[in-house]
Amino acid sequence: MAHCSPAALLDFSASINPLGPPPTAIAAIQASLADLVAYPDPSYAQLRAALSEFHQIAPEYILPGNGAAELLTWAGRELAALDSVHLCTPAFGDYGRSLRAFGCCPLEHSLLQSGVTTEAADLTPAALEQTIAAIAQTETAKSAGVLVNNPHNPTGQMVTAASLRPLLERFALVVVDEAFMDFLPPTEQESVLAWVPEWPNLVVLRSLTKFYSLPGLRLGYAIAQPERLAQWQQWRDPWSVNSLAVAAGIAAVRDQAFQAHTWAWLPPARSQLFAGLQHQPGLQPLPGAANFLLVKSESSVMSLQLQLLQQYQILIRDCASFPELGDRYFRVAVRTEAENEALLQALSKVLSA
Repeated sequence: MAHCSPAALLDFSASINPLGPPPTAIAAIQASLADLVAYPDPSYAQLRAALSEFHQIAPEYILPGNGAAELLTWAGRELAALDSVHLCTPAFGDYGRSLRAFGCCPLEHSLLQSGVTTEAADLTPAALEQTIAAIAQTETAKSAGVLVNNPHNPTGQMVTAASLRPLLERFALVVVDEAFMDFLPPTEQESVLAWVPEWPNLVVLRSLTKFYSLPGLRLGYAIAQPERLAQWQQWRDPWSVNSLAVAAGIAAVRDQAFQAHTWAWLPPARSQLFAGLQHQPGLQPLPGAANFLLVKSESSVMSLQLQLLQQYQILIRDCASFPELGDRYFRVAVRTEAENEALLQALSKVLSA
């Protein structure tokens, strides 16, 4: 369809850091190849120690996993055991998978202004915060759970940590997916990770694959109270994280130069892309805090996606996996300024044709 190899595509569909993987992580993988003849340490003590140092939280509160997706499965199992589960929509598709796997049909709370699936439905900058506040007032909260994404995918919106506290005060279990929180410098993050020792009903999920551009390694971790993590460990297969992923993860979280480089790159690159999208006819980008932007289109996204792919070998993410958004929204990752400019120029030519 694109008339080129996948490697030749300029891929804006996956929200992965274009500056990675860190050379330190690659070097750690290469140095650990000899470890493939032995099973990994089932307790992942060294990786947990590195994450403990990184987050300043005791290692017994940390459980590494085969990507955040594996840990989301166990969070889904716990949530599904409750009377009800509340979920903001549109939502990352894996949330539905993890809940349906255990027979749970979540109660959905739409961020769309109209509250229904229509082409006229819109998203406001305060949609996520307003929806979370509404969920916190539900009458069934004491026997229910809630799954929240912060920053939110696909809108990129971020709420304050303080706005999540009412959920902890009212719900039996609160799972906060912070897969994109790393893209903000520590002084700007709204993480609730440090609250875990204080709140037994809180679980935080993190990913090491997006920020460090290592999706093929599958590496994430959960932060929760030790008793809960011990139960999850009993449920899952042994050695869910391989030795090379462990080595890369340790090196990555210790790579302060790579972290600083990413934090310096993202704001200007995102601002450049946002401003450029604003000037495209028929497009309306939504402000976001993460490394991607959600864009509303006056015309068919499927048609736009196909033209960009065939004529310019550029791939954008349609929102077909977010049914509420239909064919009038697409998502683009923030890439380097030169790559962002290539996308903007291609969009200008397609939209003005």
